[in-house]
Amino acid sequence: QVQLVESGGGLVQAGGSLRLSCAASGLTFIGEDMSWFRQPPGKEREFVASITSSAGRTSYGDFVKGRFTISRENAKNTVYLQMHSLKPDDTAVYYCAADYDLRYDEKDTSGWYAWGQGTLVTVSS
Repeated sequence: QVQLVESGGGLVQAGGSLRLSCAASGLTFIGEDMSWFRQPPGKEREFVASITSSAGRTSYGDFVKGRFTISRENAKNTVYLQMHSLKPDDTAVYYCAADYDLRYDEKDTSGWYAWGQGTLVTVSS
């Protein structure tokens, strides 16, 4: 049974930074592409970033604009999302996802079958 547990969310002022972590279990982490999505209040879930199993390729949502970095530490079965220059519009529940179906675009939530419970990030102005 796949388990993804996010942590690191919280309240931060605009312009600040946070690092989110996602600890994975129940899967062969080293062979898994991983991603982060987010769901702002009252809006649909949207793609934030993804990283391939080898960490050879990363991809980001258009809104990131160089502010976020996704990384992974295979020895710890953990994927990270480092966020800088946070804005109030970044307020959302951030979700970690795994078990990617290659038939889908990586930005499509339908292509990710395992999800964490989410961690709330609130950015105050």
